[in-house]
Amino acid sequence: MRILVVEDDAILADGLLHSISGAGYIPDWVSTGEDADDALNEEVHDLVILDLGLPRMGGFQVLERLRKRKSRVPVLILTARGALEDRVTGLDLGADDYLSKPFDLPELEARIRALLRRAYSNNSNELCLGALRFDTKARRVKLGDDPVEVSAREMGVLETLIRRAGSVVSKEQISESLCNWSEDVSDNAIEVYVHRLRRKLENSDIVIRTIRGLGYLMDLSNSE
Repeated sequence: MRILVVEDDAILADGLLHSISGAGYIPDWVSTGEDADDALNEEVHDLVILDLGLPRMGGFQVLERLRKRKSRVPVLILTARGALEDRVTGLDLGADDYLSKPFDLPELEARIRALLRRAYSNNSNELCLGALRFDTKARRVKLGDDPVEVSAREMGVLETLIRRAGSVVSKEQISESLCNWSEDVSDNAIEVYVHRLRRKLENSDIVIRTIRGLGYLMDLSNSE
């Protein structure tokens, strides 16, 4: 899952990016409000960590413009402003959570997990489809009670597909879920990851279908 960090303090942003990537997510970073607004208007992110004191457009304005576009992406406000008025304003504008600086990284990671569960996982750490179990916190995959060994990239593809089970997912969407702006994954690489996942799931009730010209669809094999 991709997380956009909007923070003008480069040192703090570097720590956030390391923490987020270490937790298994794909982080992107911008340092101004205008860049954040452009990124959120053009890119797909699963969560936003938003500072308020930003140059060239404040965090409240970024948030307000995001919600006016009817985006429901979860937003965690991360700021030195701890006043009640600022917290109320942020929540009224559509923020989902609020964390004041200074903070502990384990608490930030826990709040990220909670927001993602609330938005995408029906309040559970576990994504399920048939016998397939994906623990988003422990980053473990099981078929029934049996663990499935997958690489980090295969796990990213699997998470993208299972979160959108029953819907077609394009190669572009998979690539965006695997990489930040400084990286790239080719279509051929995605095909390899999908092929490996199919082999590892071939004795289960899960199927990954190729929808020609569109992408892939993960579903139960008995739904054909």
